[in-house]
Amino acid sequence: MDSPCYCDLLRTAARKTTAIYDRHLAEVGLTLAQYKLLKKINLVGKLSISELAAVCDLDRSTIGRNVQVLEKHDLVEETSCGDGRRCMLRLTDQGRQRFAAASPLWQAAQGEIEASLNPEQISAITAISGVL
Repeated sequence: MDSPCYCDLLRTAARKTTAIYDRHLAEVGLTLAQYKLLKKINLVGKLSISELAAVCDLDRSTIGRNVQVLEKHDLVEETSCGDGRRCMLRLTDQGRQRFAAASPLWQAAQGEIEASLNPEQISAITAISGVL
């Protein structure tokens, strides 16, 4: 008998998990993808789009499109680069406030997911992701 496609199962699980985070973060008008970018920038202080793409393990064009949305909502801004070198992104005051408001909502989503999994399942997810 054929086993189920693990890729399909993981992608379905990822979509359902993302929906949980998005539901919680909607209270402050963010998606999980936007929250993750704000979190990375907040952690470092300033990042170029290329650096942000590298730490997120996503391509630069995907990050660029997401950053445009964050800029439109005045959550991030580019610092002046004037000399043609890479511009750096940083959180605006509004971005820092929105990130602070979103953090407990992210934690609530995290708790909801942890409550539905046992420690072995969490270990398996961590192992398959290659993180840690």
